Amino acid sequence: MAPTGPAGTEPNPTGQMVQMIGMFVIMGAMFYFLMIRPQQKQRKQHEEMLKNLKTGDKIVTTGGLFGLVTNVKEKSVTMKIADNVKVEILRSAVSGVVASDSAGSEK
Repeated sequence: MAPTGPAGTEPNPTGQMVQMIGMFVIMGAMFYFLMIRPQQKQRKQHEEMLKNLKTGDKIVTTGGLFGLVTNVKEKSVTMKIADNVKVEILRSAVSGVVASDSAGSEK
C-alpha cells in the first residue's frame, strides 16, 4: 500500500522538486545581489582610481604608507614618502587617494 498524505491524497514529488529548485534560485539571487555585485562595483571603482592616478596626488598604500606621487608609469608609481626619499611601488599596491582636505593639514 502506498503512503498517503493528508485527506487520503498521494504525495506530489514533482511539486516538492519545483519548490526546492525555486528556493535555490532565490538563494542564488540573494547571494549575487548581496555579495558578488557590490564586490564587482568596488573592484571597478578601484581600477578607475588606479587609472586616474597623476603626479601630485597624495596616496596611501596597502601597507599603510602615505606619500606624494612624483611619477606615474604603466605598471608602477614613484612616490615621495619623506625628504629625499622616493620609492617605486606597483600600481596595485595603491589602496586609495587621500582626500585633498587632509593633504594641506599634514606636514
